[in-house]
Amino acid sequence: MATMKTRPKAAAVADLPAKTYEGLAPEQLIQIYRLMYQSRCIDDREILLKRQQRVFFQISGAGHEALLVAAGMALKPSYDWFYPYYRDRTLCLALGMTPEEMLMSAVGAAEDPNSGARQMPSHWGSKKLNIVTQSSPTGTQFVQAIGCAEAGRYFSRRPEAAQKRQGDYSEFKDVIFHGDEITYVSTGDGATSEGEFWESMSAASAKKLPVLFLCEDNEYAISVPVEVQTPGGNISKLVANFPNFHFAEVDGCDVLASYAALKEAAEYVRAGHGPAFVHGHVIRPYSHSLSDDEKLYRSEEERKAEMQRDPIPRFQMFLLREGILDEEGITRLEKQIDREVQEAADRALAAPAPAVNTVMNYVYSDVVDPTSSTFATQPKFGKPERGKLGGEKTMADLINACLRDEMKRDERIVIFGEDVADCSRDQYLEQKLVKGKGGVFKLTGGLQCDFGGDRVFNAPLAEASIVGHAIGMGTRGLKPVVEIQFFDYIWPAMMQLRDEMPIIRWRSNNAFSCPMVVRVAIGGYLTGGSIYHSQSGESIFTHTPGARVVFPSNALDANGLLRTAIRCDDPVLFLEHKRLYRETYGRSPYPGPDYMVPFGKARIVQEGSDLTVVTYGAVVPRSLQAAQRLERETGVKVELIDLRTLNPYDWDAIATSVRKTNRVIVAHEDMLSWGFGAEIAARIADELFDELDAPVKRVAAKDVFVAYAPVLEDAILPQPEDLYRAMKSLAEY
Repeated sequence: MATMKTRPKAAAVADLPAKTYEGLAPEQLIQIYRLMYQSRCIDDREILLKRQQRVFFQISGAGHEALLVAAGMALKPSYDWFYPYYRDRTLCLALGMTPEEMLMSAVGAAEDPNSGARQMPSHWGSKKLNIVTQSSPTGTQFVQAIGCAEAGRYFSRRPEAAQKRQGDYSEFKDVIFHGDEITYVSTGDGATSEGEFWESMSAASAKKLPVLFLCEDNEYAISVPVEVQTPGGNISKLVANFPNFHFAEVDGCDVLASYAALKEAAEYVRAGHGPAFVHGHVIRPYSHSLSDDEKLYRSEEERKAEMQRDPIPRFQMFLLREGILDEEGITRLEKQIDREVQEAADRALAAPAPAVNTVMNYVYSDVVDPTSSTFATQPKFGKPERGKLGGEKTMADLINACLRDEMKRDERIVIFGEDVADCSRDQYLEQKLVKGKGGVFKLTGGLQCDFGGDRVFNAPLAEASIVGHAIGMGTRGLKPVVEIQFFDYIWPAMMQLRDEMPIIRWRSNNAFSCPMVVRVAIGGYLTGGSIYHSQSGESIFTHTPGARVVFPSNALDANGLLRTAIRCDDPVLFLEHKRLYRETYGRSPYPGPDYMVPFGKARIVQEGSDLTVVTYGAVVPRSLQAAQRLERETGVKVELIDLRTLNPYDWDAIATSVRKTNRVIVAHEDMLSWGFGAEIAARIADELFDELDAPVKRVAAKDVFVAYAPVLEDAILPQPEDLYRAMKSLAEY
């Protein structure tokens, strides 16, 4: 529905006062009132529909209208980038979203442009307006906004990186950027308690990023008052010492004061001076949502006092006092908006619901299939050229080689994480005062020296920030390849890895995506690794729709699978076993710069006829050792399957082998209970029961964390002897 572009017929345009207000003409003030009233009217219509049980959830932006319309007027739709939160209805209207689009979301219509009815109402998203798909977890948007701003800066400095290439993710990832664009990110006062808020403030400050933070402080996080959430009850006082920031605190119920503060902040950011933080004091005249009853925790006196600050009657009185609109004009305008919202609601209620057969659409990319033959290329070992790798190389060598090849091929690739750079102090490298680090396992060694500090750089020790930055970058078209130093420390990033990265495409109905790679050193079999350097836990991530999970066991596979991960159009968790980085097992010559291995295609390590072992990672060489011993001693021939990728995994290879051998063991390093092997075993029992001559058996670690003493670690993790005994027992069944 188009918004009204002209003043209501209260008086001729020539009759309006000639003066401006903070640079806003009377016609603009009328449009502002229209947007504010329209926003409240949509809230009220949704509340009515919820009480009629025609919509299923409602959360309002009431009381925030003045601050949000000011933000919309100060920023540029389809030019700047927006990470809003659920109170930002008026902002989205000001940017160009229509009441009908919002009400389509409320009723869960197929044509809902925000999410295709996959998310709750007020979870905003618009590709054409650069409103990035929003989720429910509070605070996750902060670090993504930082990544978005970093990507815009990167493309401005390297515009050639926007070039597309056929056959990989970039062919389908448009890049739009402007040298003076702003990334807007908003929050309620409650979410400023989240760690990612502080991580994002630190990053924006340190890098002087063009980010405008807007805190909409209505003094409540559901029922928790601001003095409980925020020490001293005022977030402005807590953030005031971040360098490079422009700060403003304003009455967010005052339209003109809000516009002046946000306009000044936007000008500061757009000029390249650094980020801005605007703290607006607003009200929440309705309960947190219709699932909440604020009367249970707010006094009647407090609620009545708050109503005196309501921005809509307050701005209405201003328009009357200034002679911009008279009572007849206001009445006419409000009746017109009431009618428009009613008509929009009627159309939304009549709109078709989504088809149930669409639920699996866009879990993964619909344009690049990493399981296809496109990603099945042959290695070209040949004689190495001068300066190229020659001889048998380790997994660490060939991961580094793949990263180097891909960075040379694709300027969109950026690499960052803890300690991944050669040296953050460039002058030390330039003066050859240091050799450079390149990761705690040296897998990114030399990449910063070769490609520059804007493409390979160290990140603060903040895993959620690392992954969140990468999500924001991937959304904009970069291909971040980030590193989590140890799998054991991945958990601070879990919200980003579970609720954000894998689901952005699906929850936005394919409007947004964030193809990226998260490299993680995983696993035990280390002398002295202990509890916090030896964990496995891959099943947690294979249980996450939308994320690809890869776990190579040898150098050649690691090289080819990593290249597929980088070129594909989905987010990938790339698990690298620390024990295998420099093992003698699985070394390989350099396979060339275009070698790829498709996802979901297992490798038959050795063929056999009597027993199948399905495994991956560091258990592959241990299973091979046990199988070779079993054949020497008993003549039993084991077929050993290395899955290589866990999501997707190669069910056809498993089924074919089980039909041949009629006996199967599923082995992995992670704990036995609720592990990845349980899913494989259950599926074999479900679909291949008639093919079995013996029960499905699992071999895995004990249900305990890995201990420090080597004798305890050996007892906890599956050893070749454990695998041998299991194979022998099953063969004799």
